[in-house]
Amino acid sequence: MITVVGGGPAGRTAAIRLAGAGQEVELIDRGGLGGQCLHHGCMVVCALNDAARLLHSARSLADRGVLDHNPALSFPALIRELKETQAIIREVLDRETDQAGVTVIRGAEAFVEGATVVCEGERRHPDALLIATGSAPRIPAIEGIDLPGVHTPHTVLGLDALPRSLAIIGGGAVGAEYAYIFRSFGCEVDLICRSRLLSALDERIGRQVRKDLDGVRIREQTAVCRIEGSPRADSLVLETGGAEEVIGADAVLVAAGLVPRTEMVSGVPTGPSGAILVDASMRTGVPGVYAAGDVTGPPYLTPVARYEGRIAADTILGITAKKDRACIPQYLSLRYDHAFCTLPPDASASFSIPSPSGPGSFWAVRERHTGVSTLDFEPESGRVTGIHAAAPGSAHALPYLAHLIEKGLTLAEFEDLIEVHPSTDAIPWLVRYAADWRRKNGSDG
Repeated sequence: MITVVGGGPAGRTAAIRLAGAGQEVELIDRGGLGGQCLHHGCMVVCALNDAARLLHSARSLADRGVLDHNPALSFPALIRELKETQAIIREVLDRETDQAGVTVIRGAEAFVEGATVVCEGERRHPDALLIATGSAPRIPAIEGIDLPGVHTPHTVLGLDALPRSLAIIGGGAVGAEYAYIFRSFGCEVDLICRSRLLSALDERIGRQVRKDLDGVRIREQTAVCRIEGSPRADSLVLETGGAEEVIGADAVLVAAGLVPRTEMVSGVPTGPSGAILVDASMRTGVPGVYAAGDVTGPPYLTPVARYEGRIAADTILGITAKKDRACIPQYLSLRYDHAFCTLPPDASASFSIPSPSGPGSFWAVRERHTGVSTLDFEPESGRVTGIHAAAPGSAHALPYLAHLIEKGLTLAEFEDLIEVHPSTDAIPWLVRYAADWRRKNGSDG
């Protein structure tokens, strides 16, 4: 028997892969198959962002007289319909997992003690154990953060009405995505960043994100001293450059990152953050025990969790598998997709051009905001080392480009590509320009 604890992307992927190889697999899941991605993360942002983009586009067309009115948002209906759609997806995941031959123990809490699993009062001693318990919102130590009216991405769907003003604590990707969403819904939004906006990412990405966050008050190098209010949170005391300021807020959203969920795990080595320590084949320090996904630490991405789940399953099956990807595609979902993939920093050259107008950005031409695309490459070898595309639909091609970059794609191999049209994709033009630049500067390409 193989036991998997956690039914999110890593655990479910591994369980299905193991069952498909003829193994007897039990999957213990507490919160519903799909994990954080479906219930609190990616899918929630997708749903809310779809509505936000539609409202943004409708207002733009109404301002030009193309539409005769601005549509009004029904926030309660949005949340209701979102949850009903989540339920449909859950049914699909349940059916798919059951049909794969996985025995799912639903709604059960599991505790791991080394290689032993305790579930519903029973001690299990599986032949192999995979820990895939995911992550949870990081809650900073701020006075008043436990007041009613303070939410995380795990509780934001519990808002009973659209707040007139929202303070978001956290200047990372999730904070930026929610800032765009709620600003598009008509809220006054303060985005509070301890350092700079998107400090973990290339500054070029941050510059483009700011354009999509027009109307959001971005407060950088700002600390939250405390959250005040009685009986509900209604204000925050901030400190910027040594000066305190009080701002009002009908609601507060804490988007300060994630931490691995290992509070139910003991007897397995972990690092300072609580993340379970694993090798490149997802083995832990305990024989027969493996871990995959967010519980092993950053980058906290669903595709990486699935990837690690596959590696863990293959390792359990005795198939040689190692985590070895350096170029991981990522994106933020705001007015436009902000998609990027890059190899570790080197002596790359870089070219940028505006993205062409196309589906999703034609009406933004008059705003001079059709997006921007950037290409990084090594001047000597012509190897492509990174891509950043800020434009509608730019996320779709990035996984394939990231894979090719990982494999050593060069400008010479790429420049005869025939693009589709109309499209917002500027990468083919950048590739041709960069290849010509190399030839003019003495490289063979």
